[in-house]
Amino acid sequence: LRIGSDICITMRYNFCPKCGSRLTVRRIDKKDHQVCSNCGFILYENSKPCVGVLILDEDKVLLVQRAIEPFKGYWDIPGGFLDAGEHPVAGAVREIREETGLVIEPFEILDIFMDVYGQEQEPTLNICYIAKIIGGEPQAGSDVGKLHWFPIDAIPNDIAFEWEKEALELLKGRLHSSLS
Repeated sequence: LRIGSDICITMRYNFCPKCGSRLTVRRIDKKDHQVCSNCGFILYENSKPCVGVLILDEDKVLLVQRAIEPFKGYWDIPGGFLDAGEHPVAGAVREIREETGLVIEPFEILDIFMDVYGQEQEPTLNICYIAKIIGGEPQAGSDVGKLHWFPIDAIPNDIAFEWEKEALELLKGRLHSSLS
């Protein structure tokens, strides 16, 4: 886990995924990494790429209520983890279809946010799109309790992730400045 420029490494894995030998910690390029004591494999831990999509209807934004942990019952920007090799736009379209039944067209990146996920505090890199609906019928997916349109000035306090709170505040500021 990175905190500023400091690195705090925890031994998350004991054995090399290549040869099965024991992993040890070694300093490489001023950073600690887990390294295989036999084959030299270096385990680089990277942020997991994710997408979130702010779907707008004038001054309202669509949020989903989480039906799974972490943050079960909290409100969430629809989205999720990208599959290996998946383009972020394709992942955004897929995730929205799975979670809401809607077909969207992302037209802008709001921003990119860093956060963590779950009990293990996995680092995530969250690409937040703004999109419009181009089809589909709204219905909650298997990991969603319900869908709800919130006025941008009445966003609930129980938002699941820190990055989403930042994104919603940024969107609110942008919408207010475009109305002035």
